[in-house]
Amino acid sequence: MTTRPEGGPVVATGEAATIWRNRDFRLVWSGQALSEFGNGVSQLAYPLLMLAITGSPTAAGALAAVRALPYLLFGLVAGALVDRWNRKRTMIACDLLRAVNMATIPAALSVGALTPAHVFATGFVGGVLYVLFSAAEGACLPNVVREHQLTAAVSAQGTAQSACGVITGPVGGALLQFSRGLPFLVDALSFLASALCLSFVRGDFRDQGTGPGKRGSLRAEVVEGVRWLWNHTSLRLIAIVAAGLQVAISGIALVAIVVARDSGASSATIGVLFSALGVGGVVGALLAPRLKNRLGLGGLLLSVLWSQAALWVLMAFATSLAAVALVLGLFMFSMPCFGIAALTFQLEVTPDALRGRVGTAFSLLIWTATPIGASAAGLLLDTTSPRTASSVFAAWVLALSVSTSISAARGRVPKP
Repeated sequence: MTTRPEGGPVVATGEAATIWRNRDFRLVWSGQALSEFGNGVSQLAYPLLMLAITGSPTAAGALAAVRALPYLLFGLVAGALVDRWNRKRTMIACDLLRAVNMATIPAALSVGALTPAHVFATGFVGGVLYVLFSAAEGACLPNVVREHQLTAAVSAQGTAQSACGVITGPVGGALLQFSRGLPFLVDALSFLASALCLSFVRGDFRDQGTGPGKRGSLRAEVVEGVRWLWNHTSLRLIAIVAAGLQVAISGIALVAIVVARDSGASSATIGVLFSALGVGGVVGALLAPRLKNRLGLGGLLLSVLWSQAALWVLMAFATSLAAVALVLGLFMFSMPCFGIAALTFQLEVTPDALRGRVGTAFSLLIWTATPIGASAAGLLLDTTSPRTASSVFAAWVLALSVSTSISAARGRVPKP
C-alpha cells in the first residue's frame, strides 16, 4: 500500500515501510552524501593548495575565513529565498554551479594560470552556493518522508556526513599527492552526480498546500522567520542551548591536540587518532533514533549536556593518549545525538513555508558560536594550561546543563 503525504511524494506505509524503501529519499540521501564527500575532499585541499602557491599560512587562514563568510552574510537571506523558490531546482542549480566553480581550479592549473585571487574567488562563490544548497536541503526532508520517519531520515543524513568526515581527509590527501587539481576535479564530479540524483526526485520539496512564499519584502520575510523561531519557546531554548554547547564543542579538538602533544604523541599519530575516532560520530548518528525513542527528546538533550560536562572534567585530568582517545571518542559519539534530535524537532514543528528561514536562523547561531569557541580555546591554551582550559569549558557546559534542567522542570523542554 502507498500513500502521499500532504504535498509530498508517494511513500510506502505499514510497519514494514522504512526510509530506504522510499525511492525519493534514497536519491536525496545519495545526492547529499555525494555533496558532503566532495566538500570534504576540497576542505583539506583548499588550504594546502593556497600554501603551495603562496607559501603563506596567513593566506591559507584567510581563505578559510573567506569560505565561511557567506553563511554569516547571506544565511538568513538564503533561507527566505528558498522559501520562495522551488527547492529542488535550487539544489540542482547550486550543484551544477558548484561543479563549474570547482572545475575552474584544475583548468587554471593545467595552463599555469592559477592565482591566489582565483582561489579566493572560488572559495567565496562556493560558500555562497553552499549556503543556498544547505538552506534548501535543510527544509526538504518533511516533504520526502513521513513525519514518523523524520528522525531516521535525519539520522541517515547525519551518518553519511560523519562517514564522509572519516574518509575524505585521507582521500583528499592521497588525491593531492597525484595532482594539485585532482581533489577539485573529484569535487566537481561529485556535484554533477548529486545534481543527477536530485533530478530524478519527484516533487519540488514543498508542501503543495502552502504554495510558493509571498513575494513581499525580503527583509520582512527574514524577520518573520527569526521572529517565529524566537516566539517558539521550546525551539528557542534548544537553539540557544545548541549554540552554547557549540562554543564548548568548538574547543575540544584544539584542547585534545595540545593534551595529546604534551603526552608525547606525534603529529602523524594525532592525525590518525582524529580520523579513527570519527567512527564515534558515525555510531552516534546511527544510534540517535533509538536513544531518542528510549529517552525522549528532552531526555536525550539533557543526557548529552550532562555527559559532555562530565567529559570536560575527564579531559582536564587526561594525561595519556589513551585517556584523550577515550574522552574524544565519547565526545564524537554524543555530538550527532544532540544535533539529530534538535534538527528533527525543528523540522517537525516548523511550518513548511518557514522552514528555510527558521533553519538558517537556527544554523546561524551555530556558525556564530563556532569561531567564538575556537578562539576561546586558543586564548585559554596560550595563557593557561590544558587542565584550566578544560575546567573552564566544563563549568560552561555545567551551567548550560543546570539551566536547561531547570527549564525542563518548568515544561519548556519537549517531552517524549
